[in-house]
Amino acid sequence: MRFVSVLLIFFLGGAANAGGIDRLKAFIAGAKTAEADFSQTVTDKSGRITQQASGKMAFARPGKFRWDYTTPYTQVIVGDGTKLWLYDADLDQVTVKPLGEIVAGTPAALLAGDNAIEKYFNLRDAGTSAGLEWLEATPRNKDTTFERIRMGFRGDTLAQMELLDQFGQRTTLRLTQFARNPVLPASRFRFAPPKSADVIGE
Repeated sequence: MRFVSVLLIFFLGGAANAGGIDRLKAFIAGAKTAEADFSQTVTDKSGRITQQASGKMAFARPGKFRWDYTTPYTQVIVGDGTKLWLYDADLDQVTVKPLGEIVAGTPAALLAGDNAIEKYFNLRDAGTSAGLEWLEATPRNKDTTFERIRMGFRGDTLAQMELLDQFGQRTTLRLTQFARNPVLPASRFRFAPPKSADVIGE
C-alpha cells in the first residue's frame, strides 16, 4: 500500500537540559487527545520529491489514532486500541493486524502510545532551527528500516516530524490547525470495512 507504508515503517538516555525532550514529555503529558491537518512529503537521498500527500490525523491516548489521507487518493489508517486497520479506497482493500508491537517503535506510538517513550527510543536534544525546538529519537531496536526521527515543537505544539530511513529517504510531516484535547467521539477510532472490500488478515 502506497502511503500507508510510510507511517508503518517510519510510524515510531536523554541529555540534561534538553529543550526538545522537555517539549516532547510536556506534549505527551498534556495532550490526551489531538487532531490536526497534515501534509506529507517524501524526498530521496538527492533531495528530489518522490511523493506528496495530505489529510487529517487524530489520536486519543492510549493506543487510538487515525490518519485520513485525502490527496492524491483516499487511504485510511486506524488504530482502535486492539487492531490496526489499513484501507486503500482505490484498491478497495483492507488489511487488518493486531496492534501490539506493530506500532511500538513508530511515530504512532510517540503520539498515541503510553508514556514509556524511552523504552523504545534513545532521545537527544537537537537544538533550535527554523523557529522550532527539535529532538532526535533513534530506535533502540536496530531491526528497523529507519535510522532516526526528528520532532520539531513550536511552544507546546508539535509542528513537524522528519523520518530518515536507511536508504537516504526523508519523510516530512507538517502539522497545521493543531487542536489539543478536543472532544473526539469514540466512533472516530473505529473502522468498519466496506462490504465490497477485500479484507486481508482477519
